[in-house]
Amino acid sequence: MKPKTPRTKQARPLEPWEQALIEAIRSGKPLTGENGFFTPFIKRALEAALEGEMDAHLLQHSESVDVKSNRRNGKLTKQMKGSTGNFELSTPRDREGTFEPEIVKKRQTTITAEIDEKILSLYSHAMSYDDIRGHIRDFYGISVSDAAINQITDRILPEVTSWRSRPLEEIYTILWMDAIHYKVRTDGMVINKAIHCVLGLDLEGKKDVLGFYLGENESSRFWLEVLQDLRNRGVKDVLIASTDNLSGFTEAIGSMFPKTQCQLCIIHQLRNTFKRVATKDVKEVIADFKKVYQASNKEVAYQELELLKNKWIKRYPTLTRSWFENWDNLSTYFKYPEPIRRIVYTTNTVEAFHRMLRKATKTKGAFVNDTALIKIIYLTTQKALQKWSKPIHNWPLVYGQLAIIFEGRIPN
Repeated sequence: MKPKTPRTKQARPLEPWEQALIEAIRSGKPLTGENGFFTPFIKRALEAALEGEMDAHLLQHSESVDVKSNRRNGKLTKQMKGSTGNFELSTPRDREGTFEPEIVKKRQTTITAEIDEKILSLYSHAMSYDDIRGHIRDFYGISVSDAAINQITDRILPEVTSWRSRPLEEIYTILWMDAIHYKVRTDGMVINKAIHCVLGLDLEGKKDVLGFYLGENESSRFWLEVLQDLRNRGVKDVLIASTDNLSGFTEAIGSMFPKTQCQLCIIHQLRNTFKRVATKDVKEVIADFKKVYQASNKEVAYQELELLKNKWIKRYPTLTRSWFENWDNLSTYFKYPEPIRRIVYTTNTVEAFHRMLRKATKTKGAFVNDTALIKIIYLTTQKALQKWSKPIHNWPLVYGQLAIIFEGRIPN
């Protein structure tokens, strides 16, 4: 027998568009971008789909009313932006103006969510509009206007409003509160405004940003509004509140959450104290204050503070005045075991969050308005929350100690 000759499979003839694609690749023509190979194909496909939608719309319309009452009425054109490049799209219109296209909606100027997501990502890093336009041009070969960037970033505003009014847990073991300041244009002037951030530690030991509040001045009334917002959203009890020496806060939290124990941030207190000390004395004063805040208990700490006062009173008469005036709230942390002390004696937790905000906004001189600032704060907050998916270090031990100290207020 003669050996069988292997049969060769005949290649399928190339479609015209396939042949054109091969020729484009051979000639070095770009596949994407403003003059890319795929751009006209997408344009034609979308226009064909729009024509089909119009046919279906007119057919449906003719079943309920006189067929002559509505018909085609020319076309409108608009500039579209897509991941493959820019192009002009022709959209059919009807005489009565009732046609609502689905595949490319009215006022829609982009055909991919990828571009919107990229713009939001760049915006969340506080990039300027010029930088955003440059990156989008480099990535996709298309241009976007300031108005388009505003339109895309403004889409998150309903999401921001919903997030800021979301329900909260009934009990938080610890609240941290502090402010971060920004320059914002208001009525033609650049003024300093504070974003007051409230972070909470829930019963699972996970950190959460409960809210951020824009305000120019701190006062008891302002903090009452903040704490009332927390109550309205479901918070019934707070065990410990760790804050900077916020004006009016102690009075406000005493009226809204009377059982909450307040701890003023030791680190903030030390920073404010050292501002009054000459450079040549700073090291020695720091060493003396360590004996105060690192003491084994409240009584020993107070004795060390008295000794420090007597030592420096001639050179710095007011050095320890605010320590004695605020001693009750500065020394609260001595009531707790060491693991809890480390968490509450300072607002480092909220300051770490503020470092994330500063990193995201460091290129901004002044925000054009409050809304621009709030959008970036929100986007950065969402990134932080993604990282805080696990309980804080040593949480089972901390929780057990809290359950004993605050017996009856949290589940044992």
